[in-house]
Amino acid sequence: MTELLYLNDHYLKAFDATVVEVPDLRSIVFDKTAVYPRGGGQPSDHATVTLDGNRFEIVESTKTPEKVIHQLSSELNEFQRSSALNSNVHVVLDWDLRYKHMRHHTALHILSGVVFHKFEAKITGGQIYAERARLDLSLSDLSKEKQALIESEMNRVVSENREVRVEWLSAEEALKRSELYRLSADLLPKGVDRLRIVDIVGFDAQLDGGTHVARTREIGRIKISKSENKGKDSKRIEILLC
Repeated sequence: MTELLYLNDHYLKAFDATVVEVPDLRSIVFDKTAVYPRGGGQPSDHATVTLDGNRFEIVESTKTPEKVIHQLSSELNEFQRSSALNSNVHVVLDWDLRYKHMRHHTALHILSGVVFHKFEAKITGGQIYAERARLDLSLSDLSKEKQALIESEMNRVVSENREVRVEWLSAEEALKRSELYRLSADLLPKGVDRLRIVDIVGFDAQLDGGTHVARTREIGRIKISKSENKGKDSKRIEILLC
C-alpha cells in the first residue's frame, strides 16, 4: 500500500522513498509518495527521481486502490530495473506545476461554493490545467449579471484570505452531511472508513482528494474567461488566475 503524503502536506516539495515494485521498464512504485496521481479533474504532478545516480522524469502517475504507479519519460534498462527494487530514491516535484494546480483547484472550490450557496447548483464535471480551469454546473441560466455576481463573490472570498484546512470524517458522518458532496452520492468512494474534507474555513467545505493552497489569497484574482451552454441545465464556466 502506497502511503499518500500529498493528502496531508500539500507543500511537500521533495521526499525520500523506497522502491517496492517495478511493473515494467517505464513505471515504478514507491512505498510512499507526494506525487499527485491524475484524478478528480486534477492532472498528475511531474517530478524527477534519482535512482542509482541516474535521474528520471516522472511524467504521469495513476492510482489504484493499493498503490500509485509513476510513469517515467524514458525506459530503465534491465540492470536498472532489477537493481531498483528495494533501493532508496530521492524525488523532487516540479513545484511550479504543482502550485499552479493547487491555486486552480482551490479557485474551483470557491467557484463551486459560490454557485452552490447562491443558486443551489452542483458540479457535473470539471478539469484543471496549468493555466486555466473549468467547471460544469447544474445551472439553468448564466446571464452576464449572474457571471458578474459570481466573479465578485469569488474574489471577495480570495481577498478575505481564509484558511484552507484538511479534515477527515467517518464515512457514516459524511453521508449525513449532503452539502459536503457536490457530485452524486453514488460516486462516493466505496469501502472506506474515512473521507477527506477540504474546508475553506467559514465559507464552504467539500469532499475532495486533491491538493490546495493554505490560504485563499495565494490564488490571486479570479477572472471568468469564458462560459458555455452545455445543455438545458448545464453551464460551463472557465476561469483564469491573474
